[in-house]
Amino acid sequence: MVIWFGVLALIGVALVFDSANLDYRLVMAGALLPTFEGLLGHPWVGHTLVAPVAVMAFIMLVARGKRLVQRRWLGVPIGLFAHLVLDGTWANTQVFWWPFAGWGKLTESQVPEFSRGTTGWALEALALLLAGWAWQRFGLGDPAKRQDLWKNGRLSGLSR
Repeated sequence: MVIWFGVLALIGVALVFDSANLDYRLVMAGALLPTFEGLLGHPWVGHTLVAPVAVMAFIMLVARGKRLVQRRWLGVPIGLFAHLVLDGTWANTQVFWWPFAGWGKLTESQVPEFSRGTTGWALEALALLLAGWAWQRFGLGDPAKRQDLWKNGRLSGLSR
């Protein structure tokens, strides 16, 4: 499930935050990062609440006093949070609250996005439909707006 996370994170964050200054490429990247844990066969730190909080703290500390740098890179932890919501990881106490729910619980679970079977394919199809809606909503048919998203991570039609 790749399209589901990338598209829904982009749409959800754009509609909730309504910020033209957020780098939506980094939001999508953050939302996709935990899917690579599928290579391990079980969820790891990317599927826990610890990951986005630690990444956010790291960004805020490293870029202390550099507000524009912080604003740009905050897209990554926001995307990680979006992944947790879209994946339903929050419903798995052992994984979501690791290590507070126990240290060894991560390897006892399956990666949620790869254990859904046909439901996963249905969500991917729904994401394609929503991508079409987002294409229209954010005016991505216009080459200049597409280029702005691709090069700068900005979506048009949002607050400035």
